[in-house]
Amino acid sequence: MKKANLYVLWNKYAKYFIMVLSLCMICIGVGRGEAEVVLKKAVNICLECIGIG
Repeated sequence: MKKANLYVLWNKYAKYFIMVLSLCMICIGVGRGEAEVVLKKAVNICLECIGIG
């Protein structure tokens, strides 16, 4: 294959590769319980901004 053809293939399939990789990382994070940690931190930050926490 020529270099230009590889570039075209990468541009064509890069978005799908990144999407699958992102979904895998999200699933790993949810499986480890990271979503709860992020939600707790977000709530604490919001309450501090309001002045309650």
